[in-house]
Amino acid sequence: ASPNLAAALARHEQASAYRDQARAALYPSVTIDGSVERNRSSEMVPPEGSTAHHYNSNRLGANASYEPDLWGRVRNTVQAGEANLAAADADLESARLSLQAALVDDYVRLRGLDSEEKLLQDSVMAYQKALDLTARRQQGGIASGLDVARARTQLQTARAQVATTAAARALFEHAIAVLVGESPSNFAIAARTDPLTLPSIPTDVPGALLQRRPDIAAAERRTAAANAGVGIARTAWFPSLSLNGSLGYASFARSDWFKASNLFWSIGPGLALDLIDGGLRDARLRQARAVLDEAGANYRATALGAFAEVEDNLALLDHYREAAKQQDLAVAAALQAQDYALTRYRAGIVNYLEVTTAQSAALQTRRDALALEIGRLRASVALIRALGGGWTTQSNPAAPATAMNGTGNRLAAKAHQHDPRATAALASFR
Repeated sequence: ASPNLAAALARHEQASAYRDQARAALYPSVTIDGSVERNRSSEMVPPEGSTAHHYNSNRLGANASYEPDLWGRVRNTVQAGEANLAAADADLESARLSLQAALVDDYVRLRGLDSEEKLLQDSVMAYQKALDLTARRQQGGIASGLDVARARTQLQTARAQVATTAAARALFEHAIAVLVGESPSNFAIAARTDPLTLPSIPTDVPGALLQRRPDIAAAERRTAAANAGVGIARTAWFPSLSLNGSLGYASFARSDWFKASNLFWSIGPGLALDLIDGGLRDARLRQARAVLDEAGANYRATALGAFAEVEDNLALLDHYREAAKQQDLAVAAALQAQDYALTRYRAGIVNYLEVTTAQSAALQTRRDALALEIGRLRASVALIRALGGGWTTQSNPAAPATAMNGTGNRLAAKAHQHDPRATAALASFR
C-alpha cells in the first residue's frame, strides 16, 4: 500500500481514539484500591486510639465518581471529537483521491511517452531509408557528401531522442511503482500506443458538486470542531458538579480485616468553581474563538481554491480542444510539405537540406500534436480530481465519485501482461 495512504489511515485511527476518549467522560468511573502496610509513627504522636508506635494498616476499597454534564462541556468535547473524526475520514478520502489522480496523471504521461517513442522510432526507420537513398545517390554522382552528412545527422539525432524518451518513461514507471507501494526494480508496465480515453466531462458543472470534495468536507468539519471548542471554553465560567462515593474495609489487623466494624463508606456531591484565575478563562475563550475564525477562513479559502481549480481546468480543456484542431491542420500541412520535398529531391530539383527541414518540421508538429493530446488528458484528470473524483452527486460529501475509480480500473487492465504484480499494484489504489 502507499505510505501516504497508510499515514492518513493512522491519523484517522488517532481521531477515532480521541473521539472514544471524549465519550468515556459521559459515564461513571469506578476504581479499586488496596494497601497492606507496616508503619511506625512518631513517639510523640502515636496513632489515634493506640499507644503503639509500630502498627499494621490494611485497606481495600472501591471508589466511584461521576460528573453530570450540566453545562455541555462533555457534550461539546464529544461533538468536537466526532467532527475531527469526520474530518479525518475526509482527509483519508482526500489522500486516496490524490493518490488516484497522481497515479492516473503519471500513467497518462507514461503512455504519452510510449506514443512519442513509437513516433521517433518510425522516424528513425524513415531517416535510415533516406540515408540509404542519399548514399546511393552520392555513389551515382547525383548527391553530395554534404547531403549524406545531413541525412546521417538527422538519423543520429532521432536515435538520441529515442533514448532520451525511454529514459523519461523509466522515471514515470518508477514513480508509479512508488505510488502503489512497489519496488521500482520489481515493477514493469509494457509499452502500449493505443489511444487513452477518459470519461467525457460535461461543460456545465454545478457548483454544488464541489461540496462533495473531501478537502472541503474536512475543512467544514474542522470548523464545526472549532465551534464546539468555543462551547467547551465557555463552560469554564460555571461550577463543576461531581458525585463521589467510596466503599471498603480498613483494619490494623489482617485477621479481622473484613469485619463489619471495619467497613467504611462515603457518598456525596462535590462542587468546584474558579473565582480568581488571573484571566486564564478569558484567554482560553479568546483562543478558542481565534481557532474558530482560522478554521472558517481556511474553509472559505479551500472552497474558493476548489472553484478556481475547476474553472482553470475547464478553461484548459477548451483551449486544448481549439489548439488540437489547429495543430491537426499543421500536421497535415507539414506531412504534405515533407512529401513534396522528397518528391522534388528524388527528381533532383532540390538538395537534401529541404528534405531534412521538411522532415524535422513534420516530426515536430506531430510531437506537438501528441503533447497537446497528453495535456488535454492531464487537464481532464485534474478536473476530475477538482470535482472530488467525478460529477455524480452523492449523499456523502467525503465519498469518492466513480469516474476516477473507473479510470483506475482501465489502467489496471492495461498493466504489464507478463508481470501480475504490476496489474495488482495498479489496481491497489482504488
